[in-house]
Amino acid sequence: MNTNIDSKIIRHLSKDKTLKPLLENFTIAIDDQGSDVFDELIRSIVSQQLSTSAAKTIYHRFLALFEGREDMKTRLKNVPLETLRAAGLSGQKSAYLQNVVDYFEANNLYDTDWTQWTDEAIIHTLVQIKGVGQWTAEMILMFSLHRPDVLPLDDLVIRNNIKKLYHVQSEKRKLIHDLTHIAESWRPYRSYACHYLWAAKNTAFIP
Repeated sequence: MNTNIDSKIIRHLSKDKTLKPLLENFTIAIDDQGSDVFDELIRSIVSQQLSTSAAKTIYHRFLALFEGREDMKTRLKNVPLETLRAAGLSGQKSAYLQNVVDYFEANNLYDTDWTQWTDEAIIHTLVQIKGVGQWTAEMILMFSLHRPDVLPLDDLVIRNNIKKLYHVQSEKRKLIHDLTHIAESWRPYRSYACHYLWAAKNTAFIP
């Protein structure tokens, strides 16, 4: 199996015999190049509730409104909503994008060294921005900051695939408790386990 995941992580996760077949049958390659938190928040909001192709098209239209990242930071909150709508963004998304700029400016976050922050502190900070929820903050942790131990139970694929793989029947608050308990043995590499759960969607392992 070809993967760029450290063998010690594979060995640790393989101790879970239910998860082990996924590790043995799926190839996972994780891009370990970090990306800017501000940029990824903007991309995430633009892409919300869109297909991959539509999100890509609208994101490129949005970027074309600016001469670069610094120009975006300076001018985004003053761009007329009509201009953002013409690029394919809803009024609500346009407001959310401007909220990101306002919040980053007000809290001096543009040059933040996020490596010095805990996962919990980052989530607590980002969800203060209207339009950024728990799931978005967790995706930033996983894909922008490459934090190894995130369990995004607000992600329906992750939640449903754990339920199916481990035959969990509980619901609501009890369900979250049970899924969290199952994932305890994956610590401190729960993010990596989630990559395998995503890979196994709609396969013979997790129909």
